[in-house]
Amino acid sequence: MTGADAIIKCLEAEGVDTVFGYPGVAICPFYNSILQSCVRSILIRTEQNAAHAASGLARVTGKVGVCAVTSGPGATNLLTGIATAFADSIPLVCITGQVNSELIGSDVFQEADVTGAAESFVKYSYLVRNVNDIPRIFKEAFHIASTGRRGPVLIDVPIDIQNASLSRFKYPEEVNLRTYKPTVKGHVVQIQKVIRELEKAKRPIICAGGGVLLSGAREELRAFVEKYRIPVVSTMMGIGVMPTRHPMYYGMVGNNGKPFANRAMNESDMLIMAGARVADRAVSQPDLITENKVLVHIDVDPAEIGKNVGPTIPLVGDLKHIFQEFAGQELSGGYEDWVRVLDGYRQQMEPKRRPNPAYVDPAAFIRMLSETMQEDGIYVADVGQNQIWSCGYHIVRKGRFLTSGGMGTMGYSIPAAMGAKLGDPSRQVIAVCGDGSFQMSMMELATMRQHNIPVKIVVLKNNYLGMVREYQHYTYQDRYSVVDLSGSPDLEKLAAAYDLPFVRLADMNGAQEAIETFLREDASMLMECLIDPMDLVK
Repeated sequence: MTGADAIIKCLEAEGVDTVFGYPGVAICPFYNSILQSCVRSILIRTEQNAAHAASGLARVTGKVGVCAVTSGPGATNLLTGIATAFADSIPLVCITGQVNSELIGSDVFQEADVTGAAESFVKYSYLVRNVNDIPRIFKEAFHIASTGRRGPVLIDVPIDIQNASLSRFKYPEEVNLRTYKPTVKGHVVQIQKVIRELEKAKRPIICAGGGVLLSGAREELRAFVEKYRIPVVSTMMGIGVMPTRHPMYYGMVGNNGKPFANRAMNESDMLIMAGARVADRAVSQPDLITENKVLVHIDVDPAEIGKNVGPTIPLVGDLKHIFQEFAGQELSGGYEDWVRVLDGYRQQMEPKRRPNPAYVDPAAFIRMLSETMQEDGIYVADVGQNQIWSCGYHIVRKGRFLTSGGMGTMGYSIPAAMGAKLGDPSRQVIAVCGDGSFQMSMMELATMRQHNIPVKIVVLKNNYLGMVREYQHYTYQDRYSVVDLSGSPDLEKLAAAYDLPFVRLADMNGAQEAIETFLREDASMLMECLIDPMDLVK
């Protein structure tokens, strides 16, 4: 058995059925061995999208996503996708080919120190020096990626190690890393402190982040919230923790969040941050937001607790376990007066839009699309104005909302949607992007076609890099610089080139009919919506 064969055996032992990647000489032994396995390989058209696709699969299935690319530029191209996964705590194992071991450090063709380059945004990285270490390294990598605060692990494998023979293959049954022991169960004393503070609180609120989804704690959180009628807001990565129209859910917080959600968090007397970083996009002024209130910060990563603001009660542990523990505690007290106040804010403070009737109103379109798509459908938002409109107006029922939150990586939606569809083929998957972000990943239309991945794509087209244009509108009084997308392709002709059905929506007349046509069959389709170039996300 060669090292490459051993890698495939490791993936099979971990239940991996799909690898996204791009071959090259330094990873060819791996891709030769994969032909003799049941693991399918998906040829992505540019390497960073291999990590985005693996991320989409991981987020939908709860498994570790896997990607594999070659050395040098293949590995360095992958880094953006790795950083994106790291920022959003997505479990990945990223395999890179490397030049011969004895040539490392001599600047030979397509050599790059990828473990060094990726150091700041991986949970851990390996450079394989001995072929017999492969089973142990892969077992550890999957364990590290999928436990504690989840994230990407990089394994760099020189080509001579892939071609070398193992003396014996035995995949470990367990992992015992002396310096890596993530806390899962929350400390019972801290849990009791939280319950006591909830009994004293008059205006508690839970701010749910992406950690709730990553830990599989949606049902546990909802059961706790519904039992005691505690209001909930979310960060961008926490969208989908509660159904959008759940009576206890008050929307996304932050600069681009709902005004009534921010007001609810500001006026609370007890704030429970669950699986959320107290970061600038959700909480721009942490000291103000936590003033005159009890702050409980729950996170599986102790490094996040107290990083931006000191909590009254820190609680380290996995959220699924912690909310199960909460459910077992006795809590007396009611918050009906507080709920009535927040219901009033929601009615009074809903933003009022004044769309241009000559174009598609993105807010109304996204709401209509959400209501028409399957209730368990997966909506993948890209980055830019389309992301903010999606966060504000997409209606989650029983489905999922995926986006790049921490890094804000344009071009994320199409490859992530492909990964999500391959992860759960039974569910409808829709990618929504702007014309700028679409052009960062439009080459993946070929991947969709080659591998028959039926993803629906919506392009909100305004011929601008809209979010930057909006910033320049406010900051530089309409002095626009390098945001004009003139020269963009004709999307109808592009769709025809990839043999994709196409529909264009110029305004809201006939929008419902167009959406129904778009969603009718489970096949790939491209939809272009013409947006007022001067429209704003507010």
